[in-house]
Amino acid sequence: MGGGLTARDYIWLFFGFSGRISRRSYFLSGLLLLIVQIFLLYRFTAVEEGTDASAFWAMMFTLAAIVSVISNVALTAKRLHDIDRPGWLAVLFLIAGFLMYVFLCFVPGTPGANRYGETTDSPH
Repeated sequence: MGGGLTARDYIWLFFGFSGRISRRSYFLSGLLLLIVQIFLLYRFTAVEEGTDASAFWAMMFTLAAIVSVISNVALTAKRLHDIDRPGWLAVLFLIAGFLMYVFLCFVPGTPGANRYGETTDSPH
C-alpha cells in the first residue's frame, strides 16, 4: 500500500532530537503547533470566565503550551542539524523563539550528508 507516515514518524518529528528536517517540514510543523495553541486559546476566551468549561480550556491550553515548547525545541534541534550546527543550540529557542523560527525557515540545509545524517525528513 502507500508509503505514508506512521505514528512513529510523527513522534520522531515532534519529539525526537536526532536527525535532520528541511525548512518546509520545520515551517509546517511549527505552524501546526501554533494553530493548535491559537485554537485552544480561542476556545478558552469563548466561554464564560470562572466556569468548568473555562477551567477545562485553560488546562488544555497550558498542556498544549508545555508540549509545544518541548516540540519546538526538538524541531529546532533537527533543523539546526540540517544546517550542520549542534542541536543543543535549540535551547536558544526558549529565548529568541520567533526570531529563531523565522531564521531557520529561510536558511538552507547543507547539501548531502553531514555529521548528523543524510538530507531527509524521516528517521529511516
